[in-house]
Amino acid sequence: MLPLLAQRQFHLPDYTTALTFILAFGVVKALTNFTAGALADRFGRKPVLIAGWLAGLPVPLLLIWAPHWGWVVAANVLLGVNQGLAWSTTVIMKIDLVGPARRGLAMGLNEAAGYLAVAATAMATGFLAVRYGLRPAPFLLAAAYAALGLGLSAVFVRETRAHARHEAATRREPLPEQLTTRQVFALTSLREPALAAASQAGLVNNLNDGLAWGLFPILFAAGGLTVGQIGILAAVYPGVWGLAQLATSALSDRHGRKRLIASGMLLQALALAAVALAGTFTAWAVAAALLGLGTAMVYPTLLAAVGDVAHPTWRARAVGVYRLWRDSGFAAGALLAGGLADVFGIRAAVWAVAALTAASGLLVAVRMYETHPRHDRRPGQG
Repeated sequence: MLPLLAQRQFHLPDYTTALTFILAFGVVKALTNFTAGALADRFGRKPVLIAGWLAGLPVPLLLIWAPHWGWVVAANVLLGVNQGLAWSTTVIMKIDLVGPARRGLAMGLNEAAGYLAVAATAMATGFLAVRYGLRPAPFLLAAAYAALGLGLSAVFVRETRAHARHEAATRREPLPEQLTTRQVFALTSLREPALAAASQAGLVNNLNDGLAWGLFPILFAAGGLTVGQIGILAAVYPGVWGLAQLATSALSDRHGRKRLIASGMLLQALALAAVALAGTFTAWAVAAALLGLGTAMVYPTLLAAVGDVAHPTWRARAVGVYRLWRDSGFAAGALLAGGLADVFGIRAAVWAVAALTAASGLLVAVRMYETHPRHDRRPGQG
């Protein structure tokens, strides 16, 4: 709904300005991801989860009552805090709860739950907007979600940090057990080949996700599609992504992480090229489905790879650093795609991001080793 609000109700003059909400969301979520990992190691997982949902409560109210675009940006700042704390913590807790043999499937279940909800909500808000207008009806769903998230987290969720401590006591590996946060940041960002490859792939993945979130609705509207059709297309991408993760995450447990990640990035690049070439609802739906499939191959598998490599004593911080880089892609996508679209047009921006996504997949193929314990080929392993 927000790109359409920017264009139709706030009459923003250019694409870069319209995408400031993604820029704010991405920067804040990225930084909060990093903070969430450190806080989860220090204070436990559940308090961080609850804090995240508390931050999400005002978001729908700000969007409903926003008199100018600054309120929308402020709402996305709070949404970034909510996502960074709450979603990071659910990832960390699931990694705590499962052993390494089923880590990919656990990440797939987590991400599938989230993105199937994104798909259902995208479709529902499209239909609500057609019937009742862009505000307030579509955002009332968000108010219900925030209340449910807070209530479920406070009442039903249990602390999982003890599971990580138990795994740490039984695990042997070449990486050290005790590291400072600065050392974890350096390993995850640059020094450890698999962690660094995962971080850059995550950043590029969310860069093209930011492009899809911010510019695809405007591209589809310029192609003559109705708000209802745009809502369907907005649901196809995360819907295929969410469903396919149930299969791709299990495949990564069986056959390893690296090939799925590299081939998934290349499939995303192909899908983005198809979006740039297409001009009809059917063609865009096929391209959106391919983009969802490519993302499903990458998204849970990257998280599983980070969990494979990082030691349990600093794994929450490694997940936080990875998610810092990954969700920086939202901000990078808003700046890159918005700037290119303003100068060269939306389709040129899509082509540029497609090329960048293909390059990221090739970098994974060259630098990353297989991280799954059953197929581990990291330096020093047999």
